[in-house]
Amino acid sequence: MSPALHRIAMVSMHTSPLDQPGTGDAGGMNVYVIELARRLAARGVEVDVFTRATSSALPPVVEAAPGVLVKHVVAGPFEGLPKGELPGQMCIFAREVLRAEAGQPQGHYDAVHSHYWLSGQVGALARDRWGVPLVHSMHTMAKVKNAFLADGDTPDPVIREIGEEQVVAAADMLIANTDLEAKQLIELYDAPAGRVEVVHPGVDLGVFSPVATELARARLRVPLDAQVLLFAGRIQPLKAPDVLLRAAAVMLQRDPSLRERLVVAVVGGPSGTGLEHPESLAQLSAELGLDDVVRFVPPVAQDDLVRWYSAADVVAVPSYNESFGLVAVEAQAAGTPVVAAAVGGLTTAVRDGVSGLLVDGHGAEEWADALERVLREPGLADRLGRGALGQAALFSWDRTADATLAVYEQARYLMATEPV
Repeated sequence: MSPALHRIAMVSMHTSPLDQPGTGDAGGMNVYVIELARRLAARGVEVDVFTRATSSALPPVVEAAPGVLVKHVVAGPFEGLPKGELPGQMCIFAREVLRAEAGQPQGHYDAVHSHYWLSGQVGALARDRWGVPLVHSMHTMAKVKNAFLADGDTPDPVIREIGEEQVVAAADMLIANTDLEAKQLIELYDAPAGRVEVVHPGVDLGVFSPVATELARARLRVPLDAQVLLFAGRIQPLKAPDVLLRAAAVMLQRDPSLRERLVVAVVGGPSGTGLEHPESLAQLSAELGLDDVVRFVPPVAQDDLVRWYSAADVVAVPSYNESFGLVAVEAQAAGTPVVAAAVGGLTTAVRDGVSGLLVDGHGAEEWADALERVLREPGLADRLGRGALGQAALFSWDRTADATLAVYEQARYLMATEPV
């Protein structure tokens, strides 16, 4: 039996768990890293998260929670370095991570858990240097993203696909968010099935829970009699907020009287390829004649995000691909039905016809049909809302942490029993 786990090194090079989700490169992965780290620390396993410093004002080390330290590594310019140029900084980032460990007693870390392919490259080096197992979470995969590109979106470069293949080959264990992701790792990246484990992400049910609609709308200054459609997340082609706007335009064409009470809320900021044209969604809103019904809201803290979920009649998640879809689970935890694209992890996060509706494709007409169904079909919204609460209850960060600890142990066993 392996000695008990005491400390894990997490590597999240390109985005910090301290960043506000919904803009830049901050999103579901940030939530995943900090929530998992907190739950591991609560179980007596300390976690050091290594991330790239993006400001000279950041302290070298921040205690994010008891037992969780976020360590800011200086690698490259603090600001203005897009994610696509980060591979050029991997060497110095890795050097600084190794240097941080070198000042500690031997065996300081029991395992490395890397998040996203850039971090996996660094984690693979640390694995060999420290003699501890590497557990890797992909979060997104280039081969999958490139197969489901939004119109006009830019494919991920071949260097990323190659880098991901290298990380998969190096990792002792791979954590997949869903059965579908596990299948993709095996079929697209030749991952050995015995080294892939499915661990669902969770949701903090203490934070994401229903708020009375009247109170939520009053706080957000949304009319009580409004019909509210919500998009929450990063504004980029992959997340497809334009699909919601186009569907809303179709709904208004079908029923012009809806304009008096329709509110389409878009909560989030530009990210990824969306940074190339940050004004494009606002321009689309104007072109579709929606400026009087669309509200653009910058990224918000969790308390206000819960209010937005609770204020909405429907939360739309029209992404072209999602490894899981935390927004869908958070919205369901607030008791709000979700209309989501039938892609990737969303088919696990949302139970079609029970907690929400899954839509095949991204056409405005079919999305308008699904949204109108929830708004108009007698009793459907209430039934889906009850189902949403039940569906969200299946996903818990405590379960995620327990399952992840089991993967760490499996990785340690595999490394210990590998032929020399």
